[in-house]
Amino acid sequence: MKIYSKAIMLVSMLIAGSCITSAQEAKLPTQWTNAAMQAEIPLAEYPRPQLQRTDWLCLNGKWDYRGGKDAPNALNPETPASFEGKADKILVPYCPESVLSGVQRKQEINMWYRRSFEIPSKWQNKQVIIHFGAVDHDATVFVNGKKAGSHSGGYDSFSFDITPYLKKGSNTLIVAANDSNDGKTPSGKNGPRGDYTFSSGIWQTVWLEPVNKSYIKDIRLLPDLEGKRLKVFVNAVGSGKIKAVALNNGKEVSQVSATGGTYFYLLIENPFLWSPDSPFLYDLKLTLYNADGSEADEVKSYFGMRDIKLGKLNGVIRPLINGKFIMQLGLLDQGYWPDGVLTAPTEEALKFDMEYTKKAGYNLIRKHMKTEPQRFYYWADKMGLLVWQDMPAIWYQNEDTTQNRKVYRKELKAIIDDHYNSPSIITWIPFNENWGAFDVKNITNWVKQYDPSRLVNGNSGFNNNPDYQKPYGDPGNGDYVDTHIYVGPYGASVPDDHRAASLGEFGGVGLFVRGHMWPVHNNAYDYEPTKARLTDRYVFLLDEVEQLMKYKGLSVAIYTQTTDVEHEVNGVLTYDRAVEKMEIERVREVNLAVIKEGEKLNK
Repeated sequence: MKIYSKAIMLVSMLIAGSCITSAQEAKLPTQWTNAAMQAEIPLAEYPRPQLQRTDWLCLNGKWDYRGGKDAPNALNPETPASFEGKADKILVPYCPESVLSGVQRKQEINMWYRRSFEIPSKWQNKQVIIHFGAVDHDATVFVNGKKAGSHSGGYDSFSFDITPYLKKGSNTLIVAANDSNDGKTPSGKNGPRGDYTFSSGIWQTVWLEPVNKSYIKDIRLLPDLEGKRLKVFVNAVGSGKIKAVALNNGKEVSQVSATGGTYFYLLIENPFLWSPDSPFLYDLKLTLYNADGSEADEVKSYFGMRDIKLGKLNGVIRPLINGKFIMQLGLLDQGYWPDGVLTAPTEEALKFDMEYTKKAGYNLIRKHMKTEPQRFYYWADKMGLLVWQDMPAIWYQNEDTTQNRKVYRKELKAIIDDHYNSPSIITWIPFNENWGAFDVKNITNWVKQYDPSRLVNGNSGFNNNPDYQKPYGDPGNGDYVDTHIYVGPYGASVPDDHRAASLGEFGGVGLFVRGHMWPVHNNAYDYEPTKARLTDRYVFLLDEVEQLMKYKGLSVAIYTQTTDVEHEVNGVLTYDRAVEKMEIERVREVNLAVIKEGEKLNK
């Protein structure tokens, strides 16, 4: 157990045009808070590992900021707001509700960001693309006073070609962000009926990238184990030939030439398979050529050869990874931070929860009610952590249905597109516990048709329901019959004739750790008084999970949860990630024992 100093961490926020400073105090600092506050360019790692170029420019750091009740309307404005007079300074990409931002507001609706930048001289004669990892919820981008584009969606990435608006020397970038947080757009746990701190505005990395007039815009990768090949689609701006090369530790495995905008295949003979125990990744190099044969663009990527399907094992429907049953044993991972809210303070922090999950013997993360930056899924791919990806909930799905439901469907598709290529993601979850549920059966079918390479859990925990609406219940289709049982696990689902059984959430047993809790009334589903007692309780629960797996057909069990989150104290780690609340050696021992017993079912 590590306990970090609780010394007060302060961040000074320079007010534009003056020497006045304002201090922000972290209610519950983490071991990474100070480093994030002091970073000139926070979260400076390359943000898109599956489509990587050499040249880029990170725009994270201090921006001018206007927010609060007097801020101009930022919903799809046609002209940028004025920054004359006093403006705050905000540390991008942390949301303005976070202490790391240097602003720490309760809830922002209209937000205006401004910074200047210069285009590197070696980018001359290049097209310049601006990328945003995520902005909640509606964003409009201005470059040198000209509108470059707008985007709606709080959890998916977007980009604009800003070349026509650039000039030599200093350029001015202004971003308007509007987030009404009224529950009529996907907002997950930070919506009006969610449990936690609101978050708004820019919350993932902002960056620039130079490309030629013909360039690779995005790619789609699909492993085909039966065909011993990788299905590839390259979406290129400008026509041209494509060369694709697959590599194993720098050694060429396969090469093919094709045309952009069409599907083609890379043969992978005797493929090394990706799995939690052996997360092998191939490198992929894609080159786009001009009509005259000169090179227009080159990107680096990677892929994993794995598949996930349902199949019968000893007469029981189970999920099979690469043709074998692996008991999926994981943690509900909400991805909240006491200092960064939805944004991990540093890359090390982002990896920390995942490394603990792996070290504790789990093989699965259920990413609950939010998405993460691309680098999160990159580390899941590298570490061999299976991921169930939730769609953030919409709360008022029954109001203005033609608009609100359309917004939900659009963002669901965008999230799938964003993360389609990650081998770690094996299941999509459109709805959780009937929250915002509508047309569940149809949406489950649509997701399955749109991405048949993965499993779909249409309404995880359909046996639970908020008291303000009628439950949709079990859609009856998809790949899982899924209940949430607190504390559980008895009462968990059993498989039917076409779906595997999942215990999408269980546990929720709390432990108070003085000095490491959010300063509110804390709670959990149940409690234990000591670390030893909590560990005993956990081992007992996992022994019961093993019984359900062996004799009742259970295939997935997800414990609540990775960390405490604000008022909830049922994490295996405290909210500040400073204290391990259970004896990790015993947790790992029982987790691995249950997974090993599951492997025996394949014999």
